[in-house]
Amino acid sequence: MTALTPSLFEHIRQRITAQGGWIGFDRFMALALYTPGLGYYAGDLPKFGAMPASGSDFVTAPELSPVFGSVLARQVREALDATATDEVWEFGAGSGALAAQLLGALGDRVRRYTIVDLSGSLRARQQATLAAWGDRVHWVDRLPDQIQGVVVGNEVLDAMPVQLLQRRAGLWHERGVALDESGNGFVWQDRPTPLRPPVEIDGPHDYLTEIHPQGEAFMRTLAQHLVRGAAFLIDYGFGEDEYYHPQRHMGTLVCHRGHQVDSDPLADVGLKDITAHVNFTAMALAAQDAGLQVLGYTTQAHFLINCGLLSELERLTQAQRAQAAKLMMEHEMGELFKVLAVGAGEPWRPMGFAQGDRSHRL
Repeated sequence: MTALTPSLFEHIRQRITAQGGWIGFDRFMALALYTPGLGYYAGDLPKFGAMPASGSDFVTAPELSPVFGSVLARQVREALDATATDEVWEFGAGSGALAAQLLGALGDRVRRYTIVDLSGSLRARQQATLAAWGDRVHWVDRLPDQIQGVVVGNEVLDAMPVQLLQRRAGLWHERGVALDESGNGFVWQDRPTPLRPPVEIDGPHDYLTEIHPQGEAFMRTLAQHLVRGAAFLIDYGFGEDEYYHPQRHMGTLVCHRGHQVDSDPLADVGLKDITAHVNFTAMALAAQDAGLQVLGYTTQAHFLINCGLLSELERLTQAQRAQAAKLMMEHEMGELFKVLAVGAGEPWRPMGFAQGDRSHRL
């Protein structure tokens, strides 16, 4: 067991002990990623970057190509006009790259840009990146009673803690984390549970998967505060039928470190990202049940092409074009990444879903 600092391990160890020797994986994931001053997202590691040489662990679309932000800005501008608002809210702004791209493309159309981010170290990085926009950019620790504007969230839902469910010999268990016999490491431990995936899993075979109560809670919270506007959430994931396919028996939970992927979140705790794919059906239903309208759901490729990606590519050098094309290529980000849009008030049709809308498949 390696931890970012001995303090992080001790912090988690104390929490496990206080809970009788076991905590659910969602709690462990929250502690590993978000413990103030100790967790992965609280540290000063680079995290976001296009190449391992930068010391980063993974790349997101804004770091891959600035075209991502300029194309998304077309959709944001349309949404601002359609909802008669002038504010943008970004959840989980990462390095600040997407905010810079949107602010640069939207200009005076955005009166105020507000960032909600749990990481103090990332906030400092964002402030340095966005200094040129002065007091137009704000950071908040809590949401106001009402949000009026356009919300964006790129790779936010996948970083929300998930619960793990394991079917073994036909019986369902919640997978949690305990201390090993020495007390110096973490081990898996399953406990019987009444929790179930939202759909039946065909077949008698053992099956490991995730459920997303925190992501669903986020969507409900968004619905409580968004009184006028729209939200565009971009992430990797599937609709419910594909998410809980019988053949997906090992779940989707993975870790990222140095642009390498592994499946052991109990190792190198605090030194790597932990993430799970998004069940977009659950997110859409949570939003809808809380009063928002589902405006569209499609692949990132369809969304960006609908918003004018191809015309943007024509302006780039060959090298830049090759990099930006990864945003829509099926074996890169184009198919696995999806875009879900929800809105408050009367439904309307955002340009990003003009062709290839998959809302009917949620």
